[in-house]
Amino acid sequence: MIEGTRFRLKGWQQAAIALGSAVGALLDPRRADLVAALGETTGKPAFERVLERMKRSPEGRAVLSEHPRIISANVGHAWDLPPNTFGAAYAKFMGSRNFSPDDRPPVRFMETEEVAYVAMRAREVHDFWHTLFGLPTNLIGESALKVIEFEQMLLPMCALSVIGGTARFTKKQRRLFYKHYFPWALQAGMQCSDLMCIYYERHFDEDLEDVRRKWGIIPAPPPPPNAA
Repeated sequence: MIEGTRFRLKGWQQAAIALGSAVGALLDPRRADLVAALGETTGKPAFERVLERMKRSPEGRAVLSEHPRIISANVGHAWDLPPNTFGAAYAKFMGSRNFSPDDRPPVRFMETEEVAYVAMRAREVHDFWHTLFGLPTNLIGESALKVIEFEQMLLPMCALSVIGGTARFTKKQRRLFYKHYFPWALQAGMQCSDLMCIYYERHFDEDLEDVRRKWGIIPAPPPPPNAA
C-alpha cells in the first residue's frame, strides 16, 4: 500500500493544481513537490497505460504483485555490493550526491491504489535511470532524462519539464543540449527496453555493463571538450 493521504479531486481542482504546479515548477525546477503534483494531475492516462504494459510483462507483473518500494531499508545492501555491479553504481550515484531514496514526495492525487503505485514507482526508479544512462543531475542531465522519460511514459509533465529546463539554459547550454544530448536522448529512449517493466532490485548484483546491454541502454556520451 502507498502510504500518505490521497485526495480525490474535482475537474476544476485538478486543473487549478496542474496550472499552479506548472507555473511553480517552471519558476523553480528544484521544487520536487510541485513537479510531482504536476505529474500526477496531468499524467493519469499515461500512468494507466504504463499499468497495462506492466500487467503484460512478467517482471512488470512481479513488481505490481509485490509492490517493492525503493527506500533505504530495501536498497541499503547496494552499498555492500562489488564495484562493477549495477547496485554498487546506484549506491555510488546516490552517495556522491548525498541523496537518500527516502526523499521522494508521496503520491497524493491518484484515485486508485494500482495507479498510485505506478506513479510512485515511476518517481522512485528515476535515480536508477540516472545511473544506467550515466546522466548527471544538473539542468542539462535532468532535461535529457526527461526526454527519455517522455518517450517511455508519454507524461505531459516530462515535456513541460524539458521546455522549462531549456528556457533556463544559457545560450551555450542550449546549443550543447540540442546538438549533443537531445539527439542522443531521442535514440536512447526509443532503443531501450520498457523501463517501467523492470524489477531493478533483482538485478543489483549483476554487472552494470551487462544490464545495460540486456536492456538496450545507450549511456550518455561525454560532453565535447569545449563544453565547460
